Amino acid sequence: MKSPKIHQVLATLGYGDAIGHEVLGIQRALTRAGFESDIFVQTADRRLEHLTREYPDLIQASDPSNILIHHFSLGSRASRVAYAVPDRMILVYHNITPPEFFLGVHEQLAAECFTGRRELAIYRERVDLALGDSEFNRQELESLGFNPTAVLPVVPDFSHLDVEPNDLITRELDDEWTNILFVGRIIPNKRIEDVIRYFHAYQRTFNKRSRLMLVGSYHGYEKYLATLQQLVASLGTTNVIFTGHVSNAELTAYYEIADLFLCASAHEGFCVPIVEAFYKEIPVVAFAASAVPATMDGAGVLYSTTEPLEVAALVDAVLSNDNLYDAIVAKQDEALSRLRAKDFDRTLLGFVDQVLKMPRKPVPPVAWDFWDQLKLSEELFELQQYRPAIFQALPPAPGSTAGIVTEKKS
Repeated sequence: MKSPKIHQVLATLGYGDAIGHEVLGIQRALTRAGFESDIFVQTADRRLEHLTREYPDLIQASDPSNILIHHFSLGSRASRVAYAVPDRMILVYHNITPPEFFLGVHEQLAAECFTGRRELAIYRERVDLALGDSEFNRQELESLGFNPTAVLPVVPDFSHLDVEPNDLITRELDDEWTNILFVGRIIPNKRIEDVIRYFHAYQRTFNKRSRLMLVGSYHGYEKYLATLQQLVASLGTTNVIFTGHVSNAELTAYYEIADLFLCASAHEGFCVPIVEAFYKEIPVVAFAASAVPATMDGAGVLYSTTEPLEVAALVDAVLSNDNLYDAIVAKQDEALSRLRAKDFDRTLLGFVDQVLKMPRKPVPPVAWDFWDQLKLSEELFELQQYRPAIFQALPPAPGSTAGIVTEKKS
């Protein structure tokens, strides 16, 4: 009997993000265990492309004896191929942000989140095992009717933070001022506007020699960035830095000069930067929402108020009391030790063994012309990407007056 192959499929493999770290970690664990394992993607960061294969190749690589680990964070063309192939499937759910966070800010992403959440439901009967990368995500899967469910823990790889910090940043910003840090994409569910309001109250009331460092990409969210910059200007807040996307050396520098990590996010599936702050021994003050309390695991400081002066007073209490500061960092060290003690390889391989022993599910039901429609869809997508003008040359729909010029009466 041939050994099954265990492949992974996902829409996008990003460089330095939480999903990317987990995908590469899973591949390493499977390879160490002797499994052949490829990563099929729709898109990948150019620095990771050499580690991936194009998702249409999955059609030829699939086999009923294989297991396909499907990372689900948004609906995609890769996801639809994954649904239709005959492999057993383990779904790893990384959470989909509720679309209402992006209304009026990023309409395309709002639509993708809505479609993704709707598409997720069709996998209930398709997957053999549904895994959340946090207990919060597992509970959401369970509420949607997935069974069985379990947690494949996020065990972050901190090697990207063990590099030499960027010297320009440390020389410029490692001074006598208090540095408050947030790391994450500049997107609405992170509630960056609240971070700014809390920092403004802290700066105005407790410590004028303080700065706020907002580290993360805002690509695609320039409209949201503009509203945040307008908020900073209207409040009169000083020393607020938007870094944009940063390198590992730059990220390491920002963590090393930070005095406190402040998070106001309203929706997180896990929030890796929190445990990165633990690793760098920076006290974390975070809003108690979604997966954040579980990620904190009894460490750091959670708050539930949205009153700026109250949060500012909490921040000042941590920063002005050395004994409290040290006690918080010590608790965070304990929480991080518990997280890192989890045997990721053993847990993953246990789930693989569980799926291999389960009765096979029926072949996924797809329309008789699914593959023809998929091919046509791919061709149309390519044309839209590279020759968008041809879509403007399509004839008007029947009954439509589009394109019809009527003579204007004098």
